[in-house]
Amino acid sequence: MDVLFIEDDTIETMKLQRTVSKLQLKHNIIEAKNGEQALDILKSSSKLPDIILLDLNMPRMSGIEFLEIIKADPKYKYLPTIILTTSENRADLLECYRIGVAGYVIKPLKYEDYETKLKTVFEYWQTNELVKA
Repeated sequence: MDVLFIEDDTIETMKLQRTVSKLQLKHNIIEAKNGEQALDILKSSSKLPDIILLDLNMPRMSGIEFLEIIKADPKYKYLPTIILTTSENRADLLECYRIGVAGYVIKPLKYEDYETKLKTVFEYWQTNELVKA
């Protein structure tokens, strides 16, 4: 799968890379440091990602702002977008589902728990029928 990973925290990016490597997943991870960069990647690429993993708390453009933009665009609105965040704020959760998020995963503190959650997310989306661009 092609995965657009939108995260401004270098340590979180390293955690994802470590998990993908440790689980021996063959996914192509495309990284963006913020929503603006992610939009540029989407617009400049001839091929859309299969899924998006999106952090909520980022500079320049929040995850919710990014989500509102892509879900309003007919070209991107069916891209499965999974929130990967530390926010346990119920208002964030409800707003993301209202906009059209495909999932909401809270990043656990322990790496082993993070790995288990990511493995589950990847396994689910690998078996799901995806809308191909």
